[in-house]
Amino acid sequence: MKTKIVSVDFQKDFTAEGGRCYRPRPAVGFIKNTLVPFLEKHNLKIAEIVSDYRQPRPSDPVDLCRPGEWGYESEIPDSVKDKDIWIKCMNSPIWVRDNIGDPTKKPGLPYQDPKRFSEWIEREIGKQSDTEVLLIGLTLDCCVLCTAQEFCFRGYKVKILKEAVDAFSGNEYEKEALCKTPLGNWADAVSWENLSISEIG
Repeated sequence: MKTKIVSVDFQKDFTAEGGRCYRPRPAVGFIKNTLVPFLEKHNLKIAEIVSDYRQPRPSDPVDLCRPGEWGYESEIPDSVKDKDIWIKCMNSPIWVRDNIGDPTKKPGLPYQDPKRFSEWIEREIGKQSDTEVLLIGLTLDCCVLCTAQEFCFRGYKVKILKEAVDAFSGNEYEKEALCKTPLGNWADAVSWENLSISEIG
């Protein structure tokens, strides 16, 4: 059984000072300074999910992660990133839109495309019979949680790397509570020191 790392919304609007949803979050430093150098050293890649959060997005008035702008940019370097990136437009990755990720065109309304997301998973991650998913990124109480649910619903064994995720608030106590519930219903929280690195593929 191999393990595939999947990064969720590790974009500058969340990770960098000046970002529209920036908070100081310890996971950002861990990913940049510990995880990425390790992956580079061992020539390992991350599958990536990013967001196009332009309006219109019913029920959510926030306008951020706009393609073509600084806040949309991923902080996962190309050296460890798979090329086939999934772009979503709501918290759950099954939500997409017309012109998603295209800064030159007006985005359409969000709609669900679970079939295409499942096809991306099988192509980029592998089958649930031989691949576990290890989630990193932001945020644990929103998009990482929704992504864990979608993988779990498809039969994947899902884990969360504790040092590489944070709650929206960045509060460590809140993260610890979230790792127990509701996250525990869909994923197991694992620590870096207990991770079986040899299984990452």
